[in-house]
Amino acid sequence: MTAPEATLLHVESTHYPPLLLRHPGNPILTGKDWPYSINSVFNAGATLLPDGTTLLLCRVEDRRGLSHLCAARSRNGVDGWEIDREPTLMPSPREFPEEIWGIEDPRITFVPELQQYVVTYTSYSRGGPGVSLALTKDFRTFERYGVIMPPDDKDTALLPRRINGYWALIHRPMTTLGAHMWISYSPDLRHWGRHRLMLEARRGAWWDANKIGLSPPPIETARGWLVLYHGVRHTPSGCLYRLGLALFDLENPEKCLLRGDSWIFGPEAEYERHGDVDDVVFPCGYTINPDGDTINIYYGAADCSIALARASVRSLLDWLDAHGTCERRNRAEDL
Repeated sequence: MTAPEATLLHVESTHYPPLLLRHPGNPILTGKDWPYSINSVFNAGATLLPDGTTLLLCRVEDRRGLSHLCAARSRNGVDGWEIDREPTLMPSPREFPEEIWGIEDPRITFVPELQQYVVTYTSYSRGGPGVSLALTKDFRTFERYGVIMPPDDKDTALLPRRINGYWALIHRPMTTLGAHMWISYSPDLRHWGRHRLMLEARRGAWWDANKIGLSPPPIETARGWLVLYHGVRHTPSGCLYRLGLALFDLENPEKCLLRGDSWIFGPEAEYERHGDVDDVVFPCGYTINPDGDTINIYYGAADCSIALARASVRSLLDWLDAHGTCERRNRAEDL
């Protein structure tokens, strides 16, 4: 009798040089820095302003447990933060009932065609988390579009340019298929369609089994859209959030070119291991230095603070070349 065919996994050395280096001053922002009373600050979108100032649009949780967004600005992106004296963007449940339980986890994309920043964020309603969008030129006033993806959906960012004439949005709906990354297209940022499965959570014992989602907005490189995504592993002591890498085609961003098998960054420091939610590193934003290679990744640590890690875009791509595999597109009937 012939034995059943087995799938063998090639086991490589478990020693990897660190790709993301934590800043020695971490955490760089905590609730103690805030000019008004809050519970915690974490999960900040990030961008560089025209004068070179780093702006973080931070998720701030108040003492009721509801979140709003507040801007912090720094000349060097590390310290000397100037924090808005009051919330920058508050939930507005009267006009936008989907925000009744707060707004969370912003991602910022500067869109040259619009000469504006597009902020996508999670709006928390009685129906669960949905995706909302707002435009701003100065992070003082905002034009809100309201919900563009209904619950249950989150972990979203807009690509900075049109793809074949359409805006493209990455998001993470909860479906009967599970918690996977999808991409959708729009002619006007309001009406969305052509929904495509982009990257699936793996199954079984993988570090990114069952639940994944976009972390910061994709990084446009000459080789493709470089994506840092989070995977959530369920353990007996709770969930464990870590980061992985994938690369997508520039003009067909639903096509995955490479995906790393192992995670590249996980909770190790005390401020990442213990907090309101233990064992979480969760980036929502980054900036790139003038050298075009050094990337500053701003991440929420244990849902209690904001920390900074630095990496090289070139090194991330090199790591994918060494440790990534090609992704096969799912057949239509698998969708």
